[in-house]
Amino acid sequence: MSVSAKRILVSNDDGINAPGLKILEAVARQFSDDVWVVAPETEQSGAGHSLTLTRPLRVRQIEEKRWAIDGTPTDCIMMAVNHIMADNVPTLVLSGVNRGGNLAEDVTYSGTVSVAMEGTLCGIPSIAFSQCIRPPASTKWETAEKYAPEVLKLLLDTGWPEGVLINVNFPAFEPDEIEGIRVTEQGRREMLGNNIEERTDPRGFKYFWFGLGREVGIPGHETDLKSVREKCISVTPLHLDLTHHETTRKLAGKLAKTF
Repeated sequence: MSVSAKRILVSNDDGINAPGLKILEAVARQFSDDVWVVAPETEQSGAGHSLTLTRPLRVRQIEEKRWAIDGTPTDCIMMAVNHIMADNVPTLVLSGVNRGGNLAEDVTYSGTVSVAMEGTLCGIPSIAFSQCIRPPASTKWETAEKYAPEVLKLLLDTGWPEGVLINVNFPAFEPDEIEGIRVTEQGRREMLGNNIEERTDPRGFKYFWFGLGREVGIPGHETDLKSVREKCISVTPLHLDLTHHETTRKLAGKLAKTF
């Protein structure tokens, strides 16, 4: 069943002034004349699905249908759905376009993906978009700009089940190098081999910088990591139900007991 793009909410984790947000807003306007932007006041990369509970939130209206929140990406969706747009909630939530891929275990840390998670929890079809990067090369925004409308149209026409969000990653290549679109599984990196670089600041104090772990290949599996490496756009359906049903059935036969 197709998904309605009648009223679109656009958000991100890179902040209200991020170039990727402008790209996604322009893409959204190709599908609807009722586009709202509610995004963090400042960059919130790595915020995950966090929610602000220990301080008040400040809300700034920039112009009609455009708002900035001094909180997390999740705060933005909660404020949009339950306050700013409460009288007429969006029919579609779009997140991004993030500067940097959100692949494999990134989805558990990503504020970009968490926008789509929160939208899905609110019962609204949601999609996260990310543009992979390969430093020191410049960000290939033109790749996301060219292909996001096509990917979005295919997803809206096809539809997806309730409780599922869609995670889209554009490879870090020029538009004319992209070889196709693949529906993929979530990949995996070697977290125990994570790169933690120790440095020293100008005052002589040590500090640390996190890097990504080694990619783990899964034979016979079409993962998001593999797809973008092979110059294909990755489209990964993610399910919010984290229950491992096979283990549930196994444990129920051993542990279930009445006292």
